[in-house]
Amino acid sequence: MARRLGTSITESARLVGCSRSAVVSIHAKWINDGDSSSRRQGVDRPRVIKEKGRRRLSRLVKQNRRQAVAQLTAQNNAGPSASV
Repeated sequence: MARRLGTSITESARLVGCSRSAVVSIHAKWINDGDSSSRRQGVDRPRVIKEKGRRRLSRLVKQNRRQAVAQLTAQNNAGPSASV
């Protein structure tokens, strides 16, 4: 939006807190496509701990917040989910 209002590339980069090349790239993408969001979604590596395992780990942490990481790891690995 800053570029659209006439600010320079350098000033726009300073306002947003990123590099000049990022401003140029995103502005060009927005001009050409009318969209600046990334189309690559779901390309991350698969999660080691599934949602159910994450909830279980969260529950273990909340039961005793002062527990050491080694103890939490042992308790979590004793369950059916993946090792942490």
